[in-house]
Amino acid sequence: MPASVKATEVEVGTELPGQTFELRRVDLVKYAGASGDFNIIHWNERVATDVGLPNVIAHGMLTMAEAIRVVTDWCGDPGAIVEYATKFTKPVPVPDDDAGASVEVSGKVIEVLDGARVKVELTTTCDGVKVLGMCRAVVQLA
Repeated sequence: MPASVKATEVEVGTELPGQTFELRRVDLVKYAGASGDFNIIHWNERVATDVGLPNVIAHGMLTMAEAIRVVTDWCGDPGAIVEYATKFTKPVPVPDDDAGASVEVSGKVIEVLDGARVKVELTTTCDGVKVLGMCRAVVQLA
C-alpha cells in the first residue's frame, strides 16, 4: 500500500484497493469494551432475534470504522480524512461460529475538489447486501 497518494496521481474514477473484513463475536466483545457500547443486541442472540433482528449484529460504528480503513490504507494517513459520513442501511449479522461475518468494502474517487482534496465513495456489503449507504469521505492528499 502506498505511503502516500499524490493528488496529481488521482482522477475521477480512480479505484481504491478493496478489502474484506472479518467480524466475529469476539470482535464485538472487544469493540464493546473499547467503545462502552454494551447494547444487548450486540451479544445476546435471543434478545436480538426477539426484537426482530436476524442475529446478533455488529455495532454500526465498528462497521463504519472498518469501511474507512480502505481509504486510510490507500492514502497512507488516517489524519488525511477531512470529512466522513454514512447512513446505516442494514445491520451486519454476526453468527456464532468460527467464520463470523465478512464485510466487503470497495472505493472510488467520485470528485476532485479544490486543492488536493478528493471525494471518495465507499460501497460496503455483507453477503451481497449493502450495509452502508451514502458512504463518502473527503481526503486531503499530498
